[in-house]
Amino acid sequence: MNSLPIFNKLWEDYTSLNPEALKIYRLLSDQHEAVLNDHVAFRTFNLPGIGISVLAKHFLDLGYKEKSDYVFKEKKLYAKHFEHSDADQPKVFISELELEKVTPFVRETIEANFKDFDYSITKNPDFLYSGATWKRSHKTYEALYKDSEYAAWTYAYGFRANHFTVNVNRLKKFNDLPKLNNFIKTNGFLLNQSGGEIKGTPEEMLEQSSTMAKEVALSFEDGTYKIPACYYEFAKRYPMADGKLYQGFIAKSADKIFESTNKS
Repeated sequence: MNSLPIFNKLWEDYTSLNPEALKIYRLLSDQHEAVLNDHVAFRTFNLPGIGISVLAKHFLDLGYKEKSDYVFKEKKLYAKHFEHSDADQPKVFISELELEKVTPFVRETIEANFKDFDYSITKNPDFLYSGATWKRSHKTYEALYKDSEYAAWTYAYGFRANHFTVNVNRLKKFNDLPKLNNFIKTNGFLLNQSGGEIKGTPEEMLEQSSTMAKEVALSFEDGTYKIPACYYEFAKRYPMADGKLYQGFIAKSADKIFESTNKS
């Protein structure tokens, strides 16, 4: 994939939780496709010391530049995306939960969770795939999930890639999203249907689809439980008026893509 070394580490961690992505990657490779990443996404909270800017610094140090920001009113999220001058490097999409806008229970639970967090680890790039370094309870996960799936997922899985994304434009045999989706479904994978199987349109210059996150067994203080992990996304971009491919994101489409980690 010729990505920067950090993405290889992120991919290893990500596929350990989402072996489906590795299976799809290999299926496409078996079809002689060169699979490049369109973007990699992360989730966090807007707390001092772990917000977007903290995660983004590790990518800025690698030559990335901030491009656009996005607001997800219903899910109470704010996000930014970053791009590298080398177009073959994946874009980076980082979102954060706006704790001042959530219920008191979610805000107080997350703030308490990070009260004794070792913020020194955020200075090392390994932080980006450090996972959850705190004690977790399934009871708390379930309570958070009732108010915010995003909060519950991030509490359970911590800091790591939430999803990788296939650059559909760089595929040859499957550079049409409906055709790619059909190939994926034929091979037994479940796609996110929220807002339609394909989110976005050519007129919006971006089409996206994604698998639904499979449940994996996760160890909590109060037992081992299966909960949704990570998903694999697919993005097809279209040219702008100047002929260059649109590189941003569509908030209303991303809003539905977030639901790929919802419980079935």
